[in-house]
Amino acid sequence: MIVVHHLNDSRSERILWLLEELGLPYEVKRYARDAETKLAPPELVAIHPLGKAPVITDDGRTLAETGAIVEYILGRYGEGRLIPPQGSDERLRYTYWLHFAEGSAMPPLVMKLVFHMIPKALPALLRPVGRLIAKGAGDRFLDPTLAKQLAFMEAEVAKGGWFAGDRFTAADIMMSFPIETANARAGLDSQPHLAAWLKAIHARPAYQAAIDRGGPYAYAKDAPSKA
Repeated sequence: MIVVHHLNDSRSERILWLLEELGLPYEVKRYARDAETKLAPPELVAIHPLGKAPVITDDGRTLAETGAIVEYILGRYGEGRLIPPQGSDERLRYTYWLHFAEGSAMPPLVMKLVFHMIPKALPALLRPVGRLIAKGAGDRFLDPTLAKQLAFMEAEVAKGGWFAGDRFTAADIMMSFPIETANARAGLDSQPHLAAWLKAIHARPAYQAAIDRGGPYAYAKDAPSKA
């Protein structure tokens, strides 16, 4: 049986969701973040040297990184589900968005979080300077980048309702984390198709079952972006 080493408020929620969509049996082993540092506990490092989430163990294998885990589970247990046919245009879109989620969508969101936290980590006398630096990075680079990406995602979802066309796929599961994060930090008022997409995934029974198993994610401005 697949064991999901589940850290609260982490990307491992998507793995629970994928397993629920496929109807696969799995075990959840829970880990709690340090209340002060918000980092993963040492027990998770014993499972994987980086101590990050998600991590799964299956048949003697230990796998980390959400995209790699998704590909492994679908390749071994998916039986063609949640993935478009090989050679189709939808398959190309699927592959693109599967990797876009962490490769392009998350970095500016993580950077925005880091710059938001910098002033708080500085001595009181330096905090005004830190706030100026954070604002400059946001105004000149991060906010325009995020706006451009959201507009691009909005246009793509408008084509068929889902990221890989007119059917729900694992690419939608992968894209849930950056869009949930963007929605929590800035809202989707200018992206009605993304807002509708978000409502649609929230209505899926498997999504709701994953939340029941793993617990809700705190998509707050100061929430940690990874383990």
